[in-house]
Amino acid sequence: MPTEHYLMTTYGRLPVAFTRGEGAWLWDEEGRKYLDGLAGVAVNALGHAHPAIVEAVCAQSRRLIHVSNWYQNREQEALGRKLCEVASMDRAFFANSGAEANEAALKLARLHGHRKGVEAPAVIVMEGSFHGRTLGTLSASGSRKVQAGFEPLVPGFRRVPFNDLGAVRQVRERDQTVVAVLVEPVLGEGGIQIPDAGYLKGLRKICDEAGWLLILDEIQTGLCRSGSWFAWQQEEARPDVMTVAKALGNGLPIGACLAHGAAAELFHPGQHGSTFGGSPLVTAVGLAVVETLESMRAWERAEALGARLLADLQGRLRDTAGVKAVRGRGLLIGIELDRPAQPIMKLALDRGLLVNVTVERVVRLLPPLILSDGEADLLAQGTAVAIQEFLAS
Repeated sequence: MPTEHYLMTTYGRLPVAFTRGEGAWLWDEEGRKYLDGLAGVAVNALGHAHPAIVEAVCAQSRRLIHVSNWYQNREQEALGRKLCEVASMDRAFFANSGAEANEAALKLARLHGHRKGVEAPAVIVMEGSFHGRTLGTLSASGSRKVQAGFEPLVPGFRRVPFNDLGAVRQVRERDQTVVAVLVEPVLGEGGIQIPDAGYLKGLRKICDEAGWLLILDEIQTGLCRSGSWFAWQQEEARPDVMTVAKALGNGLPIGACLAHGAAAELFHPGQHGSTFGGSPLVTAVGLAVVETLESMRAWERAEALGARLLADLQGRLRDTAGVKAVRGRGLLIGIELDRPAQPIMKLALDRGLLVNVTVERVVRLLPPLILSDGEADLLAQGTAVAIQEFLAS
């Protein structure tokens, strides 16, 4: 009996198992080499087996892996300070994932609402968004695909179209229960949808006028991938609450909910917590990640590399029938087709390339930030060929 028989069927896995990785490359059980254009879905920002991460894992695991959060944790404190510095925030709560970080953010929104005297606080969320797979975060997400079968959903969300400030203003006028807005600066799972310039700044203005919290889910866009430390910095629209995860552990499970101003003082002891969140091991690695990103000025690299990839892909696919759009911000790149495109993942794999397809029709690239120019060119070429082969079939 295959060993995968013992795993729940939650994934449509491709027929390959990887045994090791180095930089932007992976090797399978037969020794075949693959260029990683997905980075574990924006997780391995520093690639595979990065020396600074390997050293942090080994050094900290020899000292201390886990202690309860009932005690002080110097590694957690150091990462909290560093994250708050680069994010212009005040306090951090550490969890195990992006979904848990978003749960913390939603709890902050409800605390904020109750302190304003709102009995049943509501949060504005966006169509096409994705915030996680816990009951709370999938209820906040704008995808029926992730929600179907898990009803009843958690109440308290008001859904509006993404990139539509007018719709947010309309909700403000008619619904006095709203206390916050939760939004991704770029819809990641939603197909790399990029809002108009000024959208985040407009949301910031509405929230300030209404006394709402602005909550940004920077789990996929944050930590330099979008061409700045965090996507909101490109519009100077600092949120009250921000969530990060994915790249923060470069493969280890860690998420963080960061807060600024009054929102940073909402939680009191006993109101929230995590058994494993922010262990000495994962926070030591998180600090190594942030310091490495800083030393390599990874936001500049992501911006330049993203522009190179985008221009290359646009040039290669400009006259390809069936390609509707090629868009991106930093190293978040999506190629939208006019038909369901799931087979492209296998076609690319057969060519030694890892890519992803989201919302059925968008080929998504989220490569490591340590990609070389030559590797970026290989990624663009291989992706374009796989797409053209699929569209010609």
